[in-house]
Amino acid sequence: MTAAYLNRVGHAVPPHDVHQTFIAFAERMLATNRDRALFRRMAERGQIEHRWSALRPNPSRAAGASVDDGDFFRPGAFPSTGARMIRYEETAPALAEEAVRALDLEGRESEVTHLIVVTCTGFMAPGLDLLLVDRLGLRPDIERTVVGFMGCHAAMNALRLARHVVRSEPSARVLVVSVELCTLHLQESADLEQVLSFLVFGDGAAAALVSGEPHGLALDAFQTILVSEDPGLITWSVRDAGFDMVLSGKVPGALRGALETRSGRFTENADAPIEHWAVHPGGRSVLDAVEAAFRLPAQALGASRAVLREFGNMSSATILFVLARMMAAGREGPGLAMAFGPGLTAETMRFRLVGGP
Repeated sequence: MTAAYLNRVGHAVPPHDVHQTFIAFAERMLATNRDRALFRRMAERGQIEHRWSALRPNPSRAAGASVDDGDFFRPGAFPSTGARMIRYEETAPALAEEAVRALDLEGRESEVTHLIVVTCTGFMAPGLDLLLVDRLGLRPDIERTVVGFMGCHAAMNALRLARHVVRSEPSARVLVVSVELCTLHLQESADLEQVLSFLVFGDGAAAALVSGEPHGLALDAFQTILVSEDPGLITWSVRDAGFDMVLSGKVPGALRGALETRSGRFTENADAPIEHWAVHPGGRSVLDAVEAAFRLPAQALGASRAVLREFGNMSSATILFVLARMMAAGREGPGLAMAFGPGLTAETMRFRLVGGP
């Protein structure tokens, strides 16, 4: 049966670095000195230096000042879900297109047979899939699929689907595009856990080409693991004021415990020891939990920590940023990728870096 390969990855982020602006605003929302002190400590330990947003930050940090310079997030008058979706419709298509342009299809756009669009932060119809066909000049009979609202591991599901397509249709060329505008869903809240949940999220888009051409990263096998029986540890709900994220502080502990007891399931039947670890950087504590569970050396999660530092958590697009960094390094060998999402679930992928053009 034909093997499937992730041939290349392109990515893009909006132009505005909002990390420090968002931290300052979040701290102002908290009601007690104790909560503010804890928040500052967590922000300092977060190992994030930059997060990017489609919204231009407001340089003013005065009480009552809007987070952005367009008064989209004005204290006491945060936007409705409808207003957030309008901004998503205005912004997401161009960012997704930018990621595909960075991928560089080398003038072979007409050879793309399948398009899989991944997004968890917006809904629209006609969807991003149809808009990208027009913007990129893709063939009108392209097969389209949308993977929506699955959370941070959604791009792994898309890669698995792309692998199935290529293995069943050896001549297929599958374009996977993930775009997330997480910062559109900032919440006005004095609840510390909710404020901490938004401490890590940023905007970004990534595009990947999957085909039977044997270069890049071989997609060997996928596995899904239900990490926790508590579905409330990570939730992502549509509410009147945007999409409401709950990321429990219990996630790292639950993740470490589950991975420690099931670590053999991730590496069984491996032809060689795992050399590359591509872990979704859901936050510094998530990476620490994976590192501890598998007893990894400090440098093993270097690519994941670098992406967290430079971009934060961009939901589903983030794992593709990590894989792109590994592919650029050019070191061949077997690897394991994993990403986590609502449930709590872990989506994993065994891969091999094989190099090539």
